[in-house]
Parts: sequence; C-alpha cells; structure tokens
Amino acid sequence: MPENTKTKILLVEDEPNFGSILKDYLELNEYVVVLCRDGSMADSIFDKGKFDMVLLDVMLPKMDGFTLGRRIREKDNNIPMIYITAKSLKQDMVEGFKTGADDYITKPFDSEVLLYKIRAVLKRNYEVFEEEIELPDEMSIGNYMFNYKLRILSINNKKQLLSPRESELLKMLCQHMNEVMPRSKALNKIWKEDNYFTTRSMDVFMARVRKYLKEDSNVEIVNIHGNGFILRTESI
Repeated sequence: MPENTKTKILLVEDEPNFGSILKDYLELNEYVVVLCRDGSMADSIFDKGKFDMVLLDVMLPKMDGFTLGRRIREKDNNIPMIYITAKSLKQDMVEGFKTGADDYITKPFDSEVLLYKIRAVLKRNYEVFEEEIELPDEMSIGNYMFNYKLRILSINNKKQLLSPRESELLKMLCQHMNEVMPRSKALNKIWKEDNYFTTRSMDVFMARVRKYLKEDSNVEIVNIHGNGFILRTESI
C-alpha cells in the first residue's frame, strides 16, 4: 500500500508512557493515530470514527483485547488488526488469530519491526481489495435477488438469510461473475489466512452457497481445480 499521511490507526494501549511513545513514533512515520487507554473507550471510538488499522493490547481495563478484537471484527470484517502484547504464550497467540487478527507482536519489540509489520499488513489488505468491482446493495443472480447488506438471497418469494461469511463469499463470486475468483484471494479477504484449515472451511461454505442456488438451473458455481471458482449465470 502506498505511503499515505491519511492512514488512520486506532491504538489501544493502557500503559501511558509506552502508548504515548508509540503514538509519537507512528506519527513521525506519517500515520494519524488515535490513542485509547481502555477497551470500552476504544470500542466506542471505533464506532464513531473511520480507521484503516487497529493496534491493540491484550491486557486492557474495562474490556480485554480479545473481546475488543471480536467486537471490532463483528463490525468490520476487513479492517487490518495487529495485537501488541506482553503475553507470549502460544495459546494467547492462537486466541488472537482466532479473533481475526492479521498479526501479533510481543513486547519488548523493535519499533522498526512493528513498522514493517504495519506496512506489510496494509499492503496485503490493499492488494486484496484494489481490483474489486463495486456492486449495488441488491443485485440479480439469474432468477435470484441477492441483498448483500441484509444478507438475504431470495427466489419465488422464498428468502434465505446468509451468514456473514456466506454473504461475503457470494459477493466475491458476483464481483468475478463468469470469471475465475481466485481461491487465495477469497481466503485472504474473508478468512484472513490461506492455509489447509481455512481452505477446508471455505469448501464447506462454498457447498452451502451452492445449495442455496440450486433452484435456478441457469446458475452454477464451477470449481476450477488448483485455481478457484466461477459463478456462471446468464444474467446479473
């Protein structure tokens, strides 16, 4: 992602000296930083502002970092999120990634390492989204109507409420209508990681979406082995 003085970071750190020093360092590197001292305040500020990334500690007053991370991920499935914490146990790192974190760095750390992690995560996130086609909130898929915002797929007066990931997956298929949707792109955007376990998870969700679309014979999802999937239909 290109360097951009408008890149806005929500920094959640309860240790006053460390938080202030880190905020100043990031601002020296041309990031706009909003510093919060506790999880509850950060949750409220996140609702009111527009941020490009969240950096959060795990051990926070009023609301711990893992709970905050889950709440943020429920509100925004795509915002980059990095945990900065003194907790270095494997189970803590695993829990962090389970909440949807993009990366995890333990204290003490080299500030330049954090800076490179921030740039790498922002770049990866930018590359995933840069070529996406904007779609209307409601669109037709053959004889189906798909409302992405409400997560509703309907046909013949029957409505199916999709899960957040099912809706994201169907939206990405629509953005690549009649073209290959790369498997890795969907995994990195929706699951935040491309590995054996996330691949198996995506296959399960893809099977569900196929099932929802089975009432229109002109609509099909084709598996392109080793590459991705194609949503084929005569109209959109």
